[in-house]
Amino acid sequence: MVYKRIISESKHTHGADLSIKSKAYDLRKNMTSSEKKLWEHLRLKRMDGKHFRRQHPYGIYILDFFCTKANLVIEVDGEIHKFNKDYDLERTQYLEESGLKVIRFTNLEIENKIEEVLIQIRSHL
Repeated sequence: MVYKRIISESKHTHGADLSIKSKAYDLRKNMTSSEKKLWEHLRLKRMDGKHFRRQHPYGIYILDFFCTKANLVIEVDGEIHKFNKDYDLERTQYLEESGLKVIRFTNLEIENKIEEVLIQIRSHL
């Protein structure tokens, strides 16, 4: 019971409620192929020894990848993001006002130019 309270009160979740946390859990189980590919490079502190979380609840949002030490959010934009530009802009603004740095990559960038993506991520760490 204490463990659940610690998770619920974590400062890293920025007040995310249980429904957001539940959805994040489901998204972790059903990552896109691009997210899986990037995760292989970020998991187990492979990126310069930094710890990343995947599908991390934060306020009313779920971050694709989040490094708490660097306050860095990495978003992977698929086809649906072409139609949600206003939502993405509002979301990015909220995250940046919370003190986070947000960088975005398309699925195509991750699938076809993973080394360039990794170089850009390292430059923000």
